[in-house]
Amino acid sequence: MKQTPSIPDWGSRSFIMGILNITPDSFSGDGLLNQDDLITKAVDQAIEFVKAGVDILDIGGESTRPGAEIIDAKEEIKRIVPIIEAISAEIQDTIISVDTYKSPVAESAIKAGAHWVNDVWGLRADPEMARFLSKINVPVIIMHNRSDPANVITAKSLGGRYTNIQYDDLVADIINDLTISIEIAHKGGILDRNIIIDPGLGFGKTVAQNLELMNNLGKLKSLGYPILVGPSRKSFIGYTLNKPPDERKFGTAAAVSVCIQKGADIVRVHDVEEMIQVARMTDAIVRL
Repeated sequence: MKQTPSIPDWGSRSFIMGILNITPDSFSGDGLLNQDDLITKAVDQAIEFVKAGVDILDIGGESTRPGAEIIDAKEEIKRIVPIIEAISAEIQDTIISVDTYKSPVAESAIKAGAHWVNDVWGLRADPEMARFLSKINVPVIIMHNRSDPANVITAKSLGGRYTNIQYDDLVADIINDLTISIEIAHKGGILDRNIIIDPGLGFGKTVAQNLELMNNLGKLKSLGYPILVGPSRKSFIGYTLNKPPDERKFGTAAAVSVCIQKGADIVRVHDVEEMIQVARMTDAIVRL
């Protein structure tokens, strides 16, 4: 395992996580898996992101779009490990995160050169994940997720969205669910300094619930952990603006700016160069 780059100085500025989807079915249309010379394209994209100023590269091998096909750990490892190895060899000082909820995939990715784990099921999908992460002492992003394929509806140009997702009190319920995941982390031995929380925009939430969550993001500060948000190109933007994924850049920019104003420490995005400018301008206004 390589030396981990320093953990960001939380609160000093907004940090940017760039998305590399090693999938054939990304909702955003940026999946790299079926492209020729995959490794070269992935490395080139990573280098481009780093030159633009990205802080973290997030590499995932399984699509998390509503209704996406679940793949097994073996296939996920096959997709991402060669990419992580190649990027790790080229890029030395940028954090590499692996987007997975499976401990065997996390272990293979860390051995290949990844530094963080981004668990979209908040340590609940794999009972071994918390113990593994404690053992190797790496940061983990713990995400809130109430996704259920039974609640997905799809429009041809806009993609899938969740409907009929019930919360008693949206933000309070998300905080309670994240608290349970944090307790799992503590029981597994994960240290507080290695925990980042993500309220799970787009995961098991309706369009209206996603908008409400962003407007109340600051309430998650009560948990005491850095906050990551991932609004980029999400369906709640598409359904609000009636735009397909490749026309959601301006909507994403608005969401990124609001999330930073409301307390986000990291924003996870596809359009790295543009969203860095949005983040820097928003920081100049709100982080005086």
